[in-house]
Amino acid sequence: MDFLFKSHIGMVRKNNEDYCKGEIIEVGDGSEIGIFAIADGMGGHNKGEVASQLAVENLIEFFNDNLIQNGVVKIDYIEDIIKQAYNTVNSMVYDKSKEDIIYDGMGTTLTLAVVYKNKAYIANVGDSRCYILKNGGKLEKITYDHSIVEEYVKANIITEEEARNHPDRNKITRAVGTEPVVLVDIYDVDLEEGDKILLATDGLTGAVDREEIEQTLLNTDMGDLTQGLVDLANEASGKDNVTVIIVMV
Repeated sequence: MDFLFKSHIGMVRKNNEDYCKGEIIEVGDGSEIGIFAIADGMGGHNKGEVASQLAVENLIEFFNDNLIQNGVVKIDYIEDIIKQAYNTVNSMVYDKSKEDIIYDGMGTTLTLAVVYKNKAYIANVGDSRCYILKNGGKLEKITYDHSIVEEYVKANIITEEEARNHPDRNKITRAVGTEPVVLVDIYDVDLEEGDKILLATDGLTGAVDREEIEQTLLNTDMGDLTQGLVDLANEASGKDNVTVIIVMV
């Protein structure tokens, strides 16, 4: 397992409210577990960048403290641990938002991938996405956005292409830190050698269509795939921060 990541401010914004982090940890049986998280802070002057960093750093720390004990991965309890982790960081961001008026109303998306042996455990709140590119195959969207336009797409009111340009495209219906309790969606996906996992903020997915993302990930001649995706987003729009993590299985 290996991973690449990149976060870029974009061509318009004056600060970067995205944040990401990944770790690969060796465990007692000689295997590896990967923990990857990406977030897109919201609030602008209300410190969205504080929310995203607080959420990602503490989510990774929670997994380090609770998923592996005495060299054993508690994978049988992964769903409970994910829920506990999200509620812990949700409380941290929510409490921080109440400390001072400058933080009032801040929140963040938060998407997680835990990779262990032949499985990926995915969780999300908000509209930062997880995709999986099967070895040589199609790019599959794993997560569903918690957004107004995603509800329109699911109801067949608009298409995915129309959603990228819809006036409500930036309105999310669920976020970390905006309410005392958060509901998290959890998925598990079987993996094979050669698969790629992509975590991305809407700076990429809101600007670049799925086929272009897929072709970039399939381009094995490209040295840094994350740079290729960031360049695509900035060339297509550049109006938002863009952050990506690619995990190679």
